[in-house]
Amino acid sequence: MIGLTLGVMVLIIVLSVMNGFDREMRNRILGMVPHAEIYLPGEMRNAEEVRQAALEHPLVVGASPYIKTQGMAISNDRTQGALLTGVDPDTLGSVSILPDHMVAGSLEALEQSSFGVIIGQSLARILNVSVGDKFRVMVPELSVNIAGIQPRFKRFTVVGIFKVGAELDASLVVTHIDDLAKLMMYGDAVDGVQLKTADLFKATQIALEVGRSLPQVYYVSDWTRTQGNLFQAIQLEKRLVGLLLFMIIAVAAFNIVSSLVMLVTDKQGEIAVLRTLGATSRQILGVFMVQGTAIGIIGISIGVMLGVIGAWTVADILAWFESTFGIQFLNENVYFISYIPSELKWGDVGLIASATFVLSVLSTIYPAWKASRISPAEVLRYES
Repeated sequence: MIGLTLGVMVLIIVLSVMNGFDREMRNRILGMVPHAEIYLPGEMRNAEEVRQAALEHPLVVGASPYIKTQGMAISNDRTQGALLTGVDPDTLGSVSILPDHMVAGSLEALEQSSFGVIIGQSLARILNVSVGDKFRVMVPELSVNIAGIQPRFKRFTVVGIFKVGAELDASLVVTHIDDLAKLMMYGDAVDGVQLKTADLFKATQIALEVGRSLPQVYYVSDWTRTQGNLFQAIQLEKRLVGLLLFMIIAVAAFNIVSSLVMLVTDKQGEIAVLRTLGATSRQILGVFMVQGTAIGIIGISIGVMLGVIGAWTVADILAWFESTFGIQFLNENVYFISYIPSELKWGDVGLIASATFVLSVLSTIYPAWKASRISPAEVLRYES
C-alpha cells in the first residue's frame, strides 16, 4: 500500500511540475513569437487591409504588421547576432507579451524616426548597454558610396529593456517598423502581418483560412515551424519520464502479488476449512481479489490526495527550502525562471489513478486463482 501511495504521489507531482514548465515555455516563448504569419517578404504594401481582414476571423484575437531581418549588434568591442524586428507599437500588444515584461523603459518610447530600440536583458548585458545608451546595428544589405560597397550600419538608442527568460532575451532587437523600413529601404512596404490566435494548436488552420479569404496569394507560416521541435521535445520528455515513474507503481503492484501469494501460503489451512464448510472456488477467488483491490484503492486514494496537495504546494515547499537552507534550485541567470512551476491537470490525475487501479486488480488474479485451486483434502491431510 505504501509503495502504491508513493508511486502515485510522485507521479502526480512530477507530471504537474513538467506541465508547469510546459506552460511557462508556452506562455513566454509563444507569447513573444507570433502564432502565425501572413507575409510577402518586402512586398506587402497593403498591410492594414490584411490586418483588418485577419481580425474579421472569429479565432484571431490580434494582428500587427512587422519587418524582420537578421543583423549584428555592435557596441564598442562586443558583437552579438540579433533578430531585428520592426513593429507597430500601437498594435504590438495584441500579439505579444513584450509590453508586460519590460524591466526598464517602455514600449511607448518607440517613436517614429527616433531610431530607438527595445532589447532583451541578456543582450543588454552582453553589449554592456542600458537605457539611453547607443549601439550600432549592421544589416545584410549593401550600400554603395565613395568608399565602395559596404554593409549597411545604423546607430540606435536603447529606450527599453525586456526580460522573458528565454533565448529571445539575448537575440531580439525591437524597433519601430517605419525606422526599420527606412534602414531596409522598403518604402511603405512591410514583410507581413503577424497573428495571435485564440487556439494555439489551430494556428495553422486559422492562418490558412485567413490567407484564403484574401484576394491575393500570400505565404502563410505558424509557430510550429520555428518552435515546434522544442515543444515536441518537451512532450516526449514528459511521456518518457511518466513511463519511467510508472515503473514505481508496477513494482508496488508486484509487491501486491508477492504479499498475497505469501498470504495464501500462510492461510492454506483456513482456506481448506472454508472449503469444507461449503465455500466455492469462486468465493475464495473473490475474497483474495477484494483484499488486493482494497489495498490498491486505499493506496491510490492516499497517493492521489498527497499528490494533489504536493502539486499545489511544491513551489512553496521548495521556496521554503531555498530560504531556510540557502539552496538555489534554479538560477535565473541560467534558466528562464527562478522558481519551480506546477500545473495540476485533473486528466493526468484520472489517468494515473485509473491505470494504477487496473494494475492493482490484475495483480490480484494469480494469488486469488492459486487460493481458489487449493484442495481441502490435500491441506487437511497434513494438519495436526
